[in-house]
Amino acid sequence: MIYLRSLAFNVAFHVWTAICCFGLLWMLLLPRPTMIRVVKWYLGTVSWLERTLVGIRYEVRGREHLPASGSFLLAAKHQSAWETLKLHFLVDDPAIILKRELLWIPIWGWYAAKARMIPVDRGARGRAIASLIRNSKPVRDEGRPIVIFPQGTRVAAGAHRPYRIGVGVLYESLDIPIVPMALNAGLYWARHSFIKRPGTIVVEFLPPIQPGLGRAKAMQLLEEQLEAATDRIVVAAGGPATVRPKPADESAGVSEKAASAAS
Repeated sequence: MIYLRSLAFNVAFHVWTAICCFGLLWMLLLPRPTMIRVVKWYLGTVSWLERTLVGIRYEVRGREHLPASGSFLLAAKHQSAWETLKLHFLVDDPAIILKRELLWIPIWGWYAAKARMIPVDRGARGRAIASLIRNSKPVRDEGRPIVIFPQGTRVAAGAHRPYRIGVGVLYESLDIPIVPMALNAGLYWARHSFIKRPGTIVVEFLPPIQPGLGRAKAMQLLEEQLEAATDRIVVAAGGPATVRPKPADESAGVSEKAASAAS
């Protein structure tokens, strides 16, 4: 039954998305705020398909932690495509950081450019950091939330991947708070998976990390708090806790003890 429901959803989702991508091209001629309202209508229809065909619903916790005004960094866990389809319902008019090459995709890239997402040149590291800061400052000045995935890519629930420096650079350069966003979407809509499983996805906003702490301290707090909260809601839904590698010095100590015991 799960396979048949997943098949129905995948077919409906891709066909409907193709129809909307071509049929709504006229939106590119509209003012950006009007186009965003139409995009939210499309995203709402996708949520309806999820609920009706697969049985996926979602619950949002911690909205009180979102700043009432002004820009902030939304540092979100990224487990699947699901959360990218919900960001416009979770925060107001988000600007998502994405690879510059995505703007070159016909039609989809036109919409992303019109929505004024934040492209990053992911060539040489210095050029990438410079473009990240340069393209984010106008968005901050508009007061829009900036969405960044600290691990840089989709990571399966329970899998470990180190945090990348971009979130720390933006925190320090833009002087705005970080709001961590935990979720367990990968248990129901796993990356690279045809199967979509019924259930209630939990999204949880954590208390903001206020500006002024310094890059290293802010990144340490972000990783500790976001990973702990994600593990909590993933495990509560029956998923795996994240297994993290031991620090090099700890691993070396264990190896030395084992060697001594063996001798």
